[in-house]
Amino acid sequence: MTEASAAHTMSELQKQWAKARLGSQALGQPPTEIPTATTMPEFNEADEDKEMAGPSPGGFPFDDDSSSASSVSSTGTVIPSPGRALFARPQGFASRSMDPIPWTTYFERELFLKEEAGPGSGTSNNKSASITYHAYLTSPVGKGPLFVTHHGAGSSGLSFAVLSSEIRKRLPNAGILSPDARGHGSTTVTAASSVPGEGEETTGQAPPPLDLSLSTLATDLFTVIQLTRSAMHWPELPPIILVGHSLGGAVVTELAKSYRLGPSLLGYAVLDVVEGCAMDALQSMQTYLSTRPQGFATLKDGIDWHVRSRTIRNSTSARTSVPGLLAPVEELQRPQLQQLSRGVAGTEGTAKPWRWKTNLAATQPFWEDWFVGLSKKFLEARGGKMLLLAGTDRLDTELTIGQMQGKYALQVFPEAGHFIHEDLPEKTAIALVDFHRRNDRSQLVLPPKVSDLLAQGKRV
Repeated sequence: MTEASAAHTMSELQKQWAKARLGSQALGQPPTEIPTATTMPEFNEADEDKEMAGPSPGGFPFDDDSSSASSVSSTGTVIPSPGRALFARPQGFASRSMDPIPWTTYFERELFLKEEAGPGSGTSNNKSASITYHAYLTSPVGKGPLFVTHHGAGSSGLSFAVLSSEIRKRLPNAGILSPDARGHGSTTVTAASSVPGEGEETTGQAPPPLDLSLSTLATDLFTVIQLTRSAMHWPELPPIILVGHSLGGAVVTELAKSYRLGPSLLGYAVLDVVEGCAMDALQSMQTYLSTRPQGFATLKDGIDWHVRSRTIRNSTSARTSVPGLLAPVEELQRPQLQQLSRGVAGTEGTAKPWRWKTNLAATQPFWEDWFVGLSKKFLEARGGKMLLLAGTDRLDTELTIGQMQGKYALQVFPEAGHFIHEDLPEKTAIALVDFHRRNDRSQLVLPPKVSDLLAQGKRV
């Protein structure tokens, strides 16, 4: 098209628009207004984020970093009808919800497993304290495996809630046991009665010092497994896959290396923790904690912060796990919870009454103990081994050599953050189910022994 013809076409369009404008005024109708930047509704990009994604099973939307329909471009030009708000929110699309999702969506029951403290129990204050473990459980069906999880520092058993649902979609007979570590979630250590043999807790008594050493946490996890077996009246332990994230990875490795689970242990999976990288990260941990909000006005605000800060990149996971991390100040001031939150739940700042259950800064004396020697123990412990990372840069020299020698399975999810299992529960579940199938001894068909064949009179 030549410049002259283009100019003529534009002139004709202007004339048609002018006639329509004059005609409407002659009929007594108000002139049609062309929308401008000042008359259009305000566009909030954050509110529009991910709203085109379809709902997940159960009706809860999953976050996804991939492109959506909103990013599709067109080479054609669409002329809107007069007065149409170009950037108005389409009807039928609700704003992103930050309502908490109850744990009952993912687990069949919660357990409160009480063990009186005593010598060798791992409780730091010996017989002067008792511990009540809290765990979420979906029981295995038949001879199905039991995935036993352990969360990272500052988290809770709900960190694995969405993942548990994804695992059971692919392995319906699997069970999941997800406990809260001591000092986290709803697991409590309380001061016992000073009267010998009475066995009753003294209300208002100060809790004993919190022991979060690696050996204690590994003993706790083993105890939870045994107490769960007793509570559920299982004749024997089902085949077990241990799964630990961050600190939890060090805990499951410690338990696997001890061989206390015997032949019940099929293997263990460690999520995004490597000794060298973890030790380097500890140097800046206090700086991170000082910049983190000390509290939130509502529980929804806490969930929203985790999503907006991309601490957890999946809003459904955040809506499920964050309620296990926060509690009202008045609840944290109960004697049995003061041990968890000492230094966090003060009486000031009532405008933000939702506080962290676990004071991570107070756990600093245990940080080095958690991760020193982790790579060596991971490679030496018995059972199948799998390492899931958010980037290959996290591998240290020892693990790099071990991976080249085929000592463990390695999967990398570069699109995930530190909370791999919460950011990408579906991909993590696929990896774990495949890991179980490769280590499932019930599928092995061994040839008969030579001695048995000879006893049957058969030639060898």
